[in-house]
Amino acid sequence: MFPGVFYALLAGFLGAVASSSAKLSLGADYLKGVCESGLRTWGEQRKFRHADETSACLHIPLRLLCGGLLFTCNAVMWTFLAKALRYSSSSTRTTVTTTASNFISSAFLGQLIFGEAQIKLWWVGISLTFSGLLVLQRVSPQDGRRSAAHAKDE
Repeated sequence: MFPGVFYALLAGFLGAVASSSAKLSLGADYLKGVCESGLRTWGEQRKFRHADETSACLHIPLRLLCGGLLFTCNAVMWTFLAKALRYSSSSTRTTVTTTASNFISSAFLGQLIFGEAQIKLWWVGISLTFSGLLVLQRVSPQDGRRSAAHAKDE
């Protein structure tokens, strides 16, 4: 059971990294701003004579690198999800664990990389989603069959 949970947690985290990579590679000039501010800081430390020397930027290769990271993380995420399903006793448990890991990882990566702050309403919504997933996970197929048979008898 433990390897299945571990792989499910990794799959959720890698899904969050993949989505952050997509946002970086396709987003609204976030990498360009980071690149230019980094070069400006580096240029001030090196005391360039011309301001034009710091205007060249590497944001296009960085976007391509993030695009490659997107596809790599997605491929590895699917591999870990398949392993989690193989080692887990329940596909529902794997789905719940992967979803929880993805949501929480997305929140922390969004705050770390993009400076996004999740409001209390977001956390309430995530908590309700997790509660619903846990209710679904706790209902076993045998319980469902018993409920259906009981309703049929009435």
